[in-house]
Amino acid sequence: MGNVSYYTKEGLDKLKTELNDLKTKGRSDIAQQIAEARDKGDLSENAEYDAAKDAQGHLEAKIAQLEEVVGNARIIDESTIDTSKVSILSKVKIKNKKNGATFTYTLVSEEEADLKSSKISVQSPIGRGLLGKKQGDAAKIQTPGGEIEFEVVEIGL
Repeated sequence: MGNVSYYTKEGLDKLKTELNDLKTKGRSDIAQQIAEARDKGDLSENAEYDAAKDAQGHLEAKIAQLEEVVGNARIIDESTIDTSKVSILSKVKIKNKKNGATFTYTLVSEEEADLKSSKISVQSPIGRGLLGKKQGDAAKIQTPGGEIEFEVVEIGL
């Protein structure tokens, strides 16, 4: 039994689309490569055939992995999120207590994390450090540059 992961509807739809692409286009591309390599003759000395069979193995492993992720995925009902404390999908404004710099992050699943969009994983050091905190709480977070203390300024959606 895999781990249950929580996704936004949009994040889960993206995963399902990727899975569908791999099962349709991905599989037919590989079948094509294998057929072309097979047509080139002797399979015992055919590096292209070996590479295509190898790629097929990787593709099937990725499909199996994605099917498990999708099978264990749950959509987060945003209306049930408690904004009194930091949880997945919380939009958190934090302030670096040392220099006063503020940041706003949205906590998401590992697969949906995207720093450019200020979406950080609940598995990241900052994400883990903020989970369960309430407005006004201090969070000491271990970063590559040492420990930084942040104050939770605001929690929203």
